[in-house]
Amino acid sequence: MSDSNRTEFTNPSTFILLGIPGLEVASVWISIPFCAMYVIVILGNFTILFIVKRELSLHEPMYYFLCMLAITDLVLSTSTLPKILAIFWFNSREIRFSACLTQLYFTHCFSVIESGIFVAMAVDRYVAICHPLRQHSTILTNRMVVKIGLAVVLRGSMLALPFPFLVRQWPYCRTNIIPHTHCEHMYVVKLACADTRVSSYYGLFVLFCEIGLDVFFIVVSYTQILRAIFSLSTKDARLKTFGTCSSHLCVILAFYMPTLFSSLTTRFGHNLPRHFHVFIGNVYLLVPPMLNPIIYGARAKPIRDRLLQLFSHKGTKIFLWCSRFETYVHADLAGDMVLGRLP
Repeated sequence: MSDSNRTEFTNPSTFILLGIPGLEVASVWISIPFCAMYVIVILGNFTILFIVKRELSLHEPMYYFLCMLAITDLVLSTSTLPKILAIFWFNSREIRFSACLTQLYFTHCFSVIESGIFVAMAVDRYVAICHPLRQHSTILTNRMVVKIGLAVVLRGSMLALPFPFLVRQWPYCRTNIIPHTHCEHMYVVKLACADTRVSSYYGLFVLFCEIGLDVFFIVVSYTQILRAIFSLSTKDARLKTFGTCSSHLCVILAFYMPTLFSSLTTRFGHNLPRHFHVFIGNVYLLVPPMLNPIIYGARAKPIRDRLLQLFSHKGTKIFLWCSRFETYVHADLAGDMVLGRLP
């Protein structure tokens, strides 16, 4: 081994992000779907926030949690995607050590927060379906929603806090090149020249809290929900009640399946191609924030109705403006003809 490879730099000033190893030639083409996903994330989640803020009838716990989910998705995607696009478009691969740790913290923090929001939404569905409507409004008050939101944010912040501190303490003597599009925790840890089992074990602990415990609570909630649904007397009532949960179930699957698959392949999929690992690592960060507003916009009837009203109102205004403009033009032409200014 050469001297340069043995050189130890405990806190390297910069890391080099390779992007997608082996596919550098196609980086411009790969950036197109990434950019399209980011545009959908921005437009979709801001639309959800705008509709819920504007419509007073949507000021209830379910849509408050949905706004929290939209904000989380915006932060989660913005913490990684601008840098990914800079790598693809401008070959800007350097990232400062402190910025890398910040990115690492934000991705883990808001992933755990998003998981906690799904648990809160499952509890909201449980209270709404398994208890009378009057009890739902007294149990999940605005004060209780704020407490749940603060608990979810605090849990995510505390669970993700050890990640940058553990990464910072390791000595790095191999290389500062990260074969990924962003500072993924396990990829950074693998560069360290020390026994990093503490980081690996803590990552598994956070994964257990994020997927194991949260999925357990969601399954318990939906077991009670399904029991309540099947106890309803008519088929139409069962379908209508279950329809209120369908969008939540879709976003849960869209989040947990890529997250679990990415975490397992990173740790145990050593025989898989490296670019496959990187693709999966980006899927769980980019696809759920893109799908969440689409799913809720398509399946949540109140949001879908408000969205259609918004577009139909805008379309009507544009049509009236065009009709009025056309009337003015015809009136001007008629006046010119009377005055002899037109043949």
